[in-house]
Amino acid sequence: MDSLSRFAARTSLAIVAAACLGSGSAAAQPARPQPAPVAPAAAAPAPAGPEAAAIKKLLEQKFPGAEVRGVIKSPYFGLYEVQFDDRIVYTDARAKYLVVGAMYDSDTKVNLTEERQRKLNRVDVAQLPLDLAIKTVKGTGERTLFVFSDPDCPFCAKLEQELKTVDNVTIYTFLYPIDSLHPDAARKSRMIWCADDRAKAWDSYYASGALPNNKGECDNPVAKLATLGAKYKVNATPTLVFADGTIIPGALPAQRLEAELASGEAEAKKLAAAKKS
Repeated sequence: MDSLSRFAARTSLAIVAAACLGSGSAAAQPARPQPAPVAPAAAAPAPAGPEAAAIKKLLEQKFPGAEVRGVIKSPYFGLYEVQFDDRIVYTDARAKYLVVGAMYDSDTKVNLTEERQRKLNRVDVAQLPLDLAIKTVKGTGERTLFVFSDPDCPFCAKLEQELKTVDNVTIYTFLYPIDSLHPDAARKSRMIWCADDRAKAWDSYYASGALPNNKGECDNPVAKLATLGAKYKVNATPTLVFADGTIIPGALPAQRLEAELASGEAEAKKLAAAKKS
């Protein structure tokens, strides 16, 4: 563990999320906090300048081995926003003090740090290997949702229940068994993948617990998806990825799913338009 991680571990509080936690083949990880309700965006941070570059250099000296991905002036109290790996912290102009925690808007009750983090950690959905996913089309299928799911995770079962009331969406399910929590999940994942109709087998399993009549010995993507999940730091199931690449762990209720789907689709269109311009 690097010096910053030790510092953060001593000062941060873990918030339990509605998800099964683990890392595919490693021990369980601390829970990620559930995002606050979607709200108007906070003021944008100012562009980086010479002072931000100096702060970055100071922090790299103070925390050897830590990856300082970026430093920019935040809109809060003259502080600077610092990206350490996939974490946001705040510091002053001399990098003397570090604020490890979330910035909240007391009027909207929105976790501004988490909203910002979600944007910074977006997945490039165009790079997701859809041929390794179980594809389910509901209604028109005009919206898109990607899910990392473990067949033995109770929160994944809860998500499947919530998804029953969500229509007009194409769902790509990546089989992501967490061995440390569910030793039999990988076997079940392989059996579901080896079914003639994978989407039907997935639904049938959650409806009745019935598994396909095969030994799960076909060519399957379970090992590859463990690597993919590690790449995107997926340590909880279910983990949802929306059309704009936003990642949210946990079994979201249907109403929240609808809001996030709408937000993700709208933001994806903006991002696509910006690339063309």
